[in-house]
Amino acid sequence: MREIVLDTETTGFDAHDGDRIVEIGAVELWNHMPTGKHYHVYINPERSMPQGAFEVHGLGDEFLKDKPLFADIAQGFVDFVGDSLMVIHNAKFDMKFLNAELARVNRPTLPMSQSLDTLAIARQKFPGSPATLDALCRRFGITTERALHGALLDSQILADVYLELIGGRQPDLVLASDNASTDDNTDTGDGWRPSKRPTPLGSRISEEERAAHAEFIGKMGDDAIWNKLKS
Repeated sequence: MREIVLDTETTGFDAHDGDRIVEIGAVELWNHMPTGKHYHVYINPERSMPQGAFEVHGLGDEFLKDKPLFADIAQGFVDFVGDSLMVIHNAKFDMKFLNAELARVNRPTLPMSQSLDTLAIARQKFPGSPATLDALCRRFGITTERALHGALLDSQILADVYLELIGGRQPDLVLASDNASTDDNTDTGDGWRPSKRPTPLGSRISEEERAAHAEFIGKMGDDAIWNKLKS
């Protein structure tokens, strides 16, 4: 079974009032395991970047001005996704933006039924608890090593979170031993409860990616939010 774990970065929150996608990142899973294949592109939004959005992802006008338009990357994007299920954190948000961009270039939109919302899964499993991607990383002991959001990095992190949400890298086993617990104080509920890893997962960031990121931050100048967070 092929799945695509996907994330976007945008200029804001309203896909139908001028906000646009500026980055798409996606990683491929096969039978719930990463294959190493991914899709990643920066996009010229054809508008200026609001300061609030820049502070989230660090993608400014100067960086994006020579990037392709969505119309230029639309075919490559739909080819990568195909008819695979898209695993997205807060799927309504990303699907709204993706479909607005596809409609803008007169392409068929993607059905919501092709998406799986990990935010909804997390809220169902952990009612009343924070369900942001960062909160789930803390819950599962997943190391993120990020200060700014980035679509490809966030999709890689989400892939790890998704596998934990469905029961780890062997989700079909559903931790049957937990159901057999004889502890009267143990609430087995749906038969699955998370526990922190004894050792956090290692970083997914390669030395080449670290160097590229440092070069990218350097181009932003001394006022970049990254530099303020490090100080």
